[in-house]
This record gives sequence, C-alpha cells and structure tokens, in this order.
Amino acid sequence: MKTFFAILLFVGLWSGCSVAQQPEVGYESVGVEEFKAIIAKDNVVVLDVRTEAEYAEGHVDGAINIDVLKENFRSLAIEALPKDKVIALYCRSGRRSKTAAKILVDEGYRVVELSVGWNGLKS
Repeated sequence: MKTFFAILLFVGLWSGCSVAQQPEVGYESVGVEEFKAIIAKDNVVVLDVRTEAEYAEGHVDGAINIDVLKENFRSLAIEALPKDKVIALYCRSGRRSKTAAKILVDEGYRVVELSVGWNGLKS
C-alpha cells in the first residue's frame, strides 16, 4: 500500500512539473505547408516582423512589414492590424516571430506564426 501511494505521489508531482514547464502561449506555431494553406485564406493578414532591409530582400506577397525590434512595435501593430482577422506572421528564422506573436496575443489578436521563418519558407 505504501508503494502505491508513493507511486501516486510521484506521478502527481511529475505531471504537475511537466505542466508547469509548458505554459499556455496563446498562438499556434506551424510548419511551412500549413502556413502556406493558412495565408491563402481570405480572413488572414500576413505580417512580416523583420527589419525593412530584410523585407526589401524578399517577402511573402501582400505581407505588411512591422519590425518587432522597434520600440513602438505594439502601437504600430494595433494601428495597422484588424482584430477580426487571423494574423499570420513570420521573421527570418522563427525567433522574433514568437516574440511578436506573444505581444499580439496579449493585445487580443488571433495569431499563427511560422515556426521556421522566412529561411524555411523560401527554401
């Protein structure tokens, strides 16, 4: 009986720890094929969160460019992006897009981000 309670305690503590290590992020991170399917829909705005120079070197057709590294990213995004559409965003490699996604989710947007970034999309 002691063994049973010890196992039950261990499983309870272990499952509690694993849940704590996986916080709710509020956005979906997708691969290239799923991203392409999402941005083909009418209810989606594509957002490129790279620098203007990176955007000028190549981007998804029709994408809006707002650099997530700018101090006023949040206010620029709120001004430019509709809340009634899904925001599909990407950066170069997938790191900055996750930062942007968190900011936009905090502002009440529905967000999908490309996990591998522009580098993965263009290859």
